[in-house]
Amino acid sequence: MTKPNASAEELFQFAVQAQSFAHSPYSQKTVGSALRLANGKIYSGCNIENSSYGGTICAERVAICKAVSENKGALVTEICVVSPVPAGARPWPPCGFCRQFLSEFATSQTQVWLANAGGVTKGMTLGELLPEAFSATDLK
Repeated sequence: MTKPNASAEELFQFAVQAQSFAHSPYSQKTVGSALRLANGKIYSGCNIENSSYGGTICAERVAICKAVSENKGALVTEICVVSPVPAGARPWPPCGFCRQFLSEFATSQTQVWLANAGGVTKGMTLGELLPEAFSATDLK
């Protein structure tokens, strides 16, 4: 586990701002995310629910799609996810779908920060969060 640093705190601020834009009329749970690319650019996203639940997209994937759609060869170096839970409560980790999606545009060393309303509480690498990830090399 990695302790939060200034970079994590910066991403937390962007993620909290993104969280305020969440479209969550069904769950009432707002999630925000912000990531940093290898080129230094920061992108944020929020969860966007859909009445056809399969059409719902998590905050992490929104941020990744924004980044990839504007940066050819985008590489995520760190990401922060803010859960809709109070300070002191366990922040939610990315779901399995988001972990796999992130692995397509990151490395096993990409830093993943988890936060609640009180701030960043936990950090780990993507490799720790998703060991033995299925990747493009498995398709060769």
